[in-house]
Amino acid sequence: MIVFDLGCENDHRFEGWFTSSDDFERQQKDTLLSCPICGSLHITRLLTAARLNSGRAEPPAGNSDQAGDKAAQYANFDAARMLKLISHIVENTEDVGRAFPEEARKIHYKESPERHIRGTASPKEVDALRDEGIDVVALPVPAHLASKPH
Repeated sequence: MIVFDLGCENDHRFEGWFTSSDDFERQQKDTLLSCPICGSLHITRLLTAARLNSGRAEPPAGNSDQAGDKAAQYANFDAARMLKLISHIVENTEDVGRAFPEEARKIHYKESPERHIRGTASPKEVDALRDEGIDVVALPVPAHLASKPH
């Protein structure tokens, strides 16, 4: 496995794990990669400082890397758990596709019955929903799960 630092057009940074550089390039070309924060499909590989393996399992005492500490908060949420979470969401929500922003507003303003929905929205549409006080979460849903019936 190889880990790349990735970013989207909205300056969100995240990691991606791939079997090789070719695997990353193939997934990027086929638009299989998406930002876990906003759902953007415009993903690029970021420059990364080289890391040398000194054989130490822990950083030296008193030498705290704050960026590393922040990343460690999310380290226990691995790909298998993320896939399990997304599968649960897909199985327990109604796919409203591109009508997501409109349906979310209808539910929020009680113009439609309350129900759990999922769909697609642009980063601007997500921001607008949040500005209206509508809670939304952008999740990367793999194509093979996105088309599952609810």
